[in-house]
Amino acid sequence: MSNERFIAELEKIIGDFLNERGMDLVELAYRFEGQGLVLRVMADYPQGGITMGECSLLNRQIGDMLEEMQAIEGSYILEVCSPGLDRPLRTGRDFRRCLSRAVKCFLKEPINGKIEWDGVIADVSDTLVVLKTCQGSMDIPLDKINKAKQIIG
Repeated sequence: MSNERFIAELEKIIGDFLNERGMDLVELAYRFEGQGLVLRVMADYPQGGITMGECSLLNRQIGDMLEEMQAIEGSYILEVCSPGLDRPLRTGRDFRRCLSRAVKCFLKEPINGKIEWDGVIADVSDTLVVLKTCQGSMDIPLDKINKAKQIIG
């Protein structure tokens, strides 16, 4: 099985597990760091506010589930963490949660000659984010956004 397919399966398994508990899988990373493999799970409630205690409990529960399923061969380090204030924005749901807030978007390809756009989220659909920028209103397709986060402060 390819690495991309394996990670997609892990995202589904862990995402479903978290959804059953009213939480979102914000991000999943599975890669070599230092001397070994690390599975990093970033989880949060849709409205935010996951605690360190909840992360610790999820770490045990997810670890037990993956072990029981024998989902990962060999040894690895599991880390379950909160996304913090600069939680990445990936889905329409993420952007809707931040409506009327300032964000920075890093694009996969330039739009109007720029790869980075700062602005306030004015509207969100299933496929598009509308930003109010210094240059006016900017329509950015969700599939063109490589990474985005709320501007804090």
